[in-house]
Amino acid sequence: MTTGKTDAGSLLRAGRTLLGAFAARTGPRPARRGRRVLMPVAMLGALGLGAAAGSAAMSGDVPDADRTRIETVVRDYILAHPEIIPEAMEKLRDKQAAKAVDDNRKDIETPYAAAWDGAADGDVTLVEFFDYACGYCRTSAPDIAKLLAEDKRLRVVYRELPILGDESVVAARVALLAADTGKYPAFHNAMYAGEGVGKAAVAAAAATAGLDRAKVQSILSSRGTAEEFGKNVALAQALNARGTPLFVVGDQVLHGAVGYDDLKAAIVRARKEKS
Repeated sequence: MTTGKTDAGSLLRAGRTLLGAFAARTGPRPARRGRRVLMPVAMLGALGLGAAAGSAAMSGDVPDADRTRIETVVRDYILAHPEIIPEAMEKLRDKQAAKAVDDNRKDIETPYAAAWDGAADGDVTLVEFFDYACGYCRTSAPDIAKLLAEDKRLRVVYRELPILGDESVVAARVALLAADTGKYPAFHNAMYAGEGVGKAAVAAAAATAGLDRAKVQSILSSRGTAEEFGKNVALAQALNARGTPLFVVGDQVLHGAVGYDDLKAAIVRARKEKS
């Protein structure tokens, strides 16, 4: 379970890289001064300004004069209604996220050992990438517990993403031990019932869950990691993660502690799309 091709230092470096990606600025580069910028043709569809206009503008058969008129109409519309740009970019991000989920669905929704809770054959799977040291993840825990209590067709898959430090890695390693022994929900719930992610807190949660004391102490007294963590970092990067927690349900990716209502709405939408 522990150790492997990725050592603890490599994992934390990957975590810092991921955190850097979370904080990086994104978006178009500023226009050069004195140069009129026309909206790229590829944006027409995202902006909802007509597939015909986009197809025509991209066609090599369109005269330059007609191409210029099309681009000018689009540009003038955008200048008159700039509020559509954030909406269009959000729609574009949603499409990109859905593709990323579809490309990686099996790896995202297949849990490590028994690192899941809820219905074994649930019709909808909610996946959470999290770190035990993340305060927002702790804030989201009651929301997930409420969803599991209310929805007997829901399966929740937990993906360990220990990027916030050595204590996160230790807690996640013990969590994998719990998953290997079929006691993951008990350990997971005990971690959030307690306080902190120090060794004492992890040991207490492990005892509550009934984990093998000797194996737990071996993890607490050693440095190591797991290939599972590197896999989850790669998946988070593929999903353009902005931080933890990160939720995936159906084709939807939700960033941060979005709350019970948004999670429930996403589950309802995922279930509707499957029917």
